[in-house]
Amino acid sequence: MNSRLRELREDNDLTQEECARIAYIAKNSYIRYENGERVIPLDTIKKFAEYYRTSIDYIAKLTDEPRPYPRAQK
Repeated sequence: MNSRLRELREDNDLTQEECARIAYIAKNSYIRYENGERVIPLDTIKKFAEYYRTSIDYIAKLTDEPRPYPRAQK
């Protein structure tokens, strides 16, 4: 998961500090997530998935398809 966060950040020309602000977390926490030193909470992963317009599965490396799933019709 940590390598996907780094890839997404670099692909979007963001700094680690900017990513920390996106998720409302401390820069040190983001750095630890990206380095694989801490487990990323689901609510933080969700914030990044929404920001990058991708799926949680893509960030978690459960798929290589970066596009999110289509929303179910109600």
